[in-house]
Amino acid sequence: MRFSQYNQAPGARSYRIGPGILPPFIKMMLVVNSVMFVLWLIYPPLTSILGLTPARFFSDFPNLIYQVFTYMFMHAGFGHILFNMFALWMFGSEVEQTWGSARFGRFYILAGLAGAALTLIVRSGQAIPMVGASAAIYGVLVAYWLMFPHRMLYIYFMFPIKVKYAIPGMMILGFLFGGPYVAHWAHAGGALFGLIYTRVDWSMLRLGNWFRRVKYERQEAKLQKNRQKAEDTMKRVDEILDKINEVGFENLTRAERQFLEDASSKLSNKKANDQR
Repeated sequence: MRFSQYNQAPGARSYRIGPGILPPFIKMMLVVNSVMFVLWLIYPPLTSILGLTPARFFSDFPNLIYQVFTYMFMHAGFGHILFNMFALWMFGSEVEQTWGSARFGRFYILAGLAGAALTLIVRSGQAIPMVGASAAIYGVLVAYWLMFPHRMLYIYFMFPIKVKYAIPGMMILGFLFGGPYVAHWAHAGGALFGLIYTRVDWSMLRLGNWFRRVKYERQEAKLQKNRQKAEDTMKRVDEILDKINEVGFENLTRAERQFLEDASSKLSNKKANDQR
């Protein structure tokens, strides 16, 4: 498929092919995947070494644990890598710009790992190597779908369709017509991770804010309690000092003398702490 994006600013319309940018992490992924593709062309057995083969992964565990990471940088043909890298650039660029390269990079790698994990769970006996960045790409597609649902895409530069319909449609078509050797479970794992991460992330942020608010309110309540206690102490001290003026220090009760001593000691300690 070919896509063009349509953005509408207030009072104006603009058309463009793709996002028109190449942010740092996506640029790095294009280079890494291209280099690995060339190495595969030179040495085809690299697929069995770096691709994820669930049956071997479990039989040789933990020797091949690196495959859950390396498989996402390998591809099975020119069309495979071309579509994946095009989709990464097309839909991932704006997500990376919005989130920042560090956060987007973590998201991309974790989506790929999620695709590997689900494949290992469901297809543990699979003896054919799984390769490709598709699990990570599906995570990116879901993130873009949730973040920019009303963007317009022009498929083949002719058919306008909103992102909220286009991306699910692409995924359904990929599932129905992808063929027997497509890693559907990896796609599902990446997409599921993208859905959970994009939705739960803001909830976790609000949860963090809730904890900070509760902590702040407790600190404020403690400070208010201490202030009230200090005011009550000073009020009592003033009352005792007034009594001294009226009847003299020798006529204070033992409790009143002890109270003055305690208050004086606390005041001295506070001044000493403030000077540190």
